[in-house]
Amino acid sequence: MKVVLLKDVKGTGKKGEIKEVSDGYAKNFLLKNGSAKVATASALNENAMQKEAHAYHKEMEKQDAKALAEKLKNVKLVMTIKCGENGKLFGSITTKEIAEQLKSKGYEIDKRKIELAQPIKATGIYTVSIKLHSEVSTKISVEVEAQ
Repeated sequence: MKVVLLKDVKGTGKKGEIKEVSDGYAKNFLLKNGSAKVATASALNENAMQKEAHAYHKEMEKQDAKALAEKLKNVKLVMTIKCGENGKLFGSITTKEIAEQLKSKGYEIDKRKIELAQPIKATGIYTVSIKLHSEVSTKISVEVEAQ
């Protein structure tokens, strides 16, 4: 019996796949639990439309990320913080503080998308990478000044 999987089923397949399974397995497990439906013409058509819509939304997310990356290319953050001797900071500048600065400039970026090799602990100019999408990332400049 051909079925369209509605959920990921361990040992059978992933959501949206069309699989040929035994009649007993389909009737007694997959259909009963709502994990699959019989692969009729309408079910196959609906599955194709869902895949198309999913691909479209993924592409739109990527395009939005590219547009945001273009805007962020020219952004330069200036952070003023208390420092000790030789330009060493009391504490460090973290991704959370960078995200807050970006938010004040009108860019809503999650702190988990900001990548720092190590926390910023001294004054100077740093290049910080931001991963906006799995395929799109950009770099911004962060200047740390003594107060």
